Amino acid sequence: MISVKVEQVFLSNAGFVVILRNDADPRALPIFIGQPEAEAIMLRLNKIAVPRPMTHDLLKNLLDYLECRLARVEICGLKEGVFFAKLVLVVDGREVGVDSRPSDAIALALRAEAPLFVAESVMDEAGRVLEAEKEESGGEPKAVQSASGQKPRHGRALSPMQVLSNDLSKAIAEERYEDAARIRDAIKKLGEPKSGN
Repeated sequence: MISVKVEQVFLSNAGFVVILRNDADPRALPIFIGQPEAEAIMLRLNKIAVPRPMTHDLLKNLLDYLECRLARVEICGLKEGVFFAKLVLVVDGREVGVDSRPSDAIALALRAEAPLFVAESVMDEAGRVLEAEKEESGGEPKAVQSASGQKPRHGRALSPMQVLSNDLSKAIAEERYEDAARIRDAIKKLGEPKSGN
């Protein structure tokens, strides 16, 4: 298993992508995820508190209440382009594996401050080498390249504020006012100057 951290989340032409990486490995693992999971991961990465617990916060609180600890998350399989993950929980002193989608597992791991791992076979198959060159305009990697030399669709990085603003517009257009209020509060929190503590 290779220890990894969440390097970034960005929006590509095909959807949101989370990038997992180990500093000692030139490869990174891009995983396409849904918009709600991308938002959950970005809120946690940016330390934005929400007034009410979101789904992953609720699951973390439930694990704490049941005295169950998330020991680690493993991205353990890749079949027909679909990634598989496992939550490794410690219950009564023994480890139990629970099947999970990688996006949910990552969002929960960030909240539980649990380590993330990727199976070497998964990294060998789906790992990509990020080109060192940066675009002059945005400073983001020009492209992601696989070990075999194939290049997936190029994505443009969005800041958390841009993603939340887009989500707010969509929620208002779809008349999801509770979601809009929650996103508005997250935008307000993100825009506040950070205190020195």
